[in-house]
Amino acid sequence: MAEIAARAGAQIGSLYRFFPNKEVLADALIHRYGELVDAAFGAIEGRAVSLSVDDLADALVNILVELHGETRAVLALLEARSEWSGKRAEFRSAALRRIAQILMLRSPQLRPETADDIAVVLLHNMKTMKALTLEQGIATSPGAVAELREMNRLYLGSKLAKKRSF
Repeated sequence: MAEIAARAGAQIGSLYRFFPNKEVLADALIHRYGELVDAAFGAIEGRAVSLSVDDLADALVNILVELHGETRAVLALLEARSEWSGKRAEFRSAALRRIAQILMLRSPQLRPETADDIAVVLLHNMKTMKALTLEQGIATSPGAVAELREMNRLYLGSKLAKKRSF
């Protein structure tokens, strides 16, 4: 609550005018985060067909970096309550579905099972990009972000290349 109040520039007590308790506030924040993630994937989805593979790879790998301010608060909430492990699984499943859907839009010849597998790898790359870009104290180097971006582009390019039949 203190972190939320500080980010809002408000006193903790003023939050209770809008939210009767911590659980209602937490639910509202989680719901808002879900909407933000959904909108971010929607923006990529709307351009998936016209983006180059490199631009698609960059857009996907940057989602968590771009939502960093929101991600920290929500992750803290989800980790604070063991009963919200279902919410974590729900967010992960939704992200994987959206990534696979974007891949299928970009490359309709892709088998759904393959799109699901690629989505898992991309989600891990997204988390790694966030860690390399924003987290303090991890083993990294100045060129690591560029290397991960290049790796992601090459990987996605190899997976989305149209297979030729002779």
